[in-house]
Amino acid sequence: MTVTSNGWRERLQSRPLLAGHPVAFRVPLALWLLGGVLFIALAVPASRGVVQGVDDVVYRLAVDLEFSTAERAALALDFLGSTWVTFPVMVSVGVYLAWRKRWEGLVYWIVAMALSQVLIGPVKGWYARPRPPLPLVETTSYSFPSGHAVAGAAIAIALVIVLVPAGPKRRNLEMLAAAFAVIMGLSRVYLRAHWLSDVVAGVSLGAAVAIGTAVGMHYFVERRSHRMPDGSDQSDPTS
Repeated sequence: MTVTSNGWRERLQSRPLLAGHPVAFRVPLALWLLGGVLFIALAVPASRGVVQGVDDVVYRLAVDLEFSTAERAALALDFLGSTWVTFPVMVSVGVYLAWRKRWEGLVYWIVAMALSQVLIGPVKGWYARPRPPLPLVETTSYSFPSGHAVAGAAIAIALVIVLVPAGPKRRNLEMLAAAFAVIMGLSRVYLRAHWLSDVVAGVSLGAAVAIGTAVGMHYFVERRSHRMPDGSDQSDPTS
């Protein structure tokens, strides 16, 4: 017997965040692992120098490749990742989801955006990593991880998840969103606002939050949908 209560549960399941998407359960784990390696490497003195050595090579390459057209493109991406753009996007998408009564999507969007924002400041303060020298844009706070990269990845991927139905088309758009997040992060390296490891960790963290939150919501809603009105579990053969 299937529970079909009138109200929020039917609307929650009318357009689920995930549908037969097994890869989505593994991707956040891989991203957390990738980001975790960098978080640990920069916290351990023995490995910090190795990471910084790679960052220094990429920094010198960015300086050598500096030219006006690329700088203008990077500055445009810098503006797209600023709060002048990201905050209105966050609010507008939330209002749209509420207007369409997409409650699962709305809760997902709020949680994903909140996590992507609250994680940045404390981590930056804990690592207190200095910025690269001679940045081409004004910078504030510490360097690790890149807030632009975290927000860019979280917003781009979460937008696809809440606005596009699950399926092959969305998987392609998710890949484009991930590519955008990577390019956004690399633009910060080009502008000498961040080290390469800052943006790799930032993109990993933002993408993991966006996808991982969707996985968590999927499990929560699926679990609620299998519960009987008396609180028992439909999937339990003893109930």
